Amino acid sequence: MTDLLKKLEAIHFRFVEVGKMIVDPDIISDMTRYVKLNKEYKDLEEIDGVYKEYKNLLGNIESARALLETETDPEMREMAKSEIEELESKRPVMEEDIKLLLIPKDPEDDKNAIMELRAGTGGDEACIFVEDCFRMFTMFFKELGWQYEVINSSEGSVKGYKEIAIEVTGAGVYGMLKFESGVHRVQRVPETESQGRVHTSAITVAVLPEAEEVDFELDMNDVRKDTFRASGAGGQHINKTESAIRLTHIPTGLVVECQDGRSQHKNLEKAISVLRSRLYQMELDRVHNERAAQRKTLVSTGDRSAKIRTYNYPQGRITDHRINKTIYNLSAFMNGDISEMIDALKLAENAEKLKGQEAII
Repeated sequence: MTDLLKKLEAIHFRFVEVGKMIVDPDIISDMTRYVKLNKEYKDLEEIDGVYKEYKNLLGNIESARALLETETDPEMREMAKSEIEELESKRPVMEEDIKLLLIPKDPEDDKNAIMELRAGTGGDEACIFVEDCFRMFTMFFKELGWQYEVINSSEGSVKGYKEIAIEVTGAGVYGMLKFESGVHRVQRVPETESQGRVHTSAITVAVLPEAEEVDFELDMNDVRKDTFRASGAGGQHINKTESAIRLTHIPTGLVVECQDGRSQHKNLEKAISVLRSRLYQMELDRVHNERAAQRKTLVSTGDRSAKIRTYNYPQGRITDHRINKTIYNLSAFMNGDISEMIDALKLAENAEKLKGQEAII
């Protein structure tokens, strides 16, 4: 038996075991445990299907070889040789696909996300670029059928946003957006520049997995709540009522504001969600740092101060510095056509994880 088959067999036994557990009344009554097991069952289902295909392929190769050893009829021997050749050509392709499937999946990948964009160096121009990137991302979300909602925003003095935070919901949101965390640099002639000189500005993007109550239990006794009147555009209603919420997590000093909703209750819900997600991210970072073996990959370093991408308007190009990939279609990119870059980043991360897996398989 190959090492790969042994690994798949162990997963098959776990799949069967989990299948029995999710119909157990005691487990069904424990909703937290049931949800986790149900998710595990779905994750293992695809691998189990591939295991059966691979086992069948190896079985057919073995049968054809046995036939070749015992058969004396030339025509039957030729048929067996032909079958072995065809099956052996399929085998390496299937094994590569299996290795990719066996790469440990980030348990956060299926979660919704909180995305925060903040202006960095470049003053007004950085605020304008925050708005440009916000538009780029929301057009990308629309393509994928994802929903988003603005949680909090602070407008720039001329145009754009000093910062904007959004909640993004959909299938596999965090798994795709996590690659966007870091510093995005723009090189172009600002609207405010009269001499036509190219300036360099930067914004920071942070993407957090949205934590649910089962992921991180937030003790509200550790949280101070303040209400205040929302500032900026929003009409008379928003400025007359104290609908905006500020939460301060006393043990860590983390502060979260939410003022874009008209309802104080809804703003409170959103602020709690963001606070829980930030604290959850802090906990994830702490665990990752403690595990030397679980090193951060080149692609998703988690370092939000790292310059990850440059948007060069005069040359019409976007360059991602982590994988040295350049796309010469800036206009389409800024209109939400960013899938090619994200796919390349996912591929690079998988290739890196695969190197670590090959030592095991």
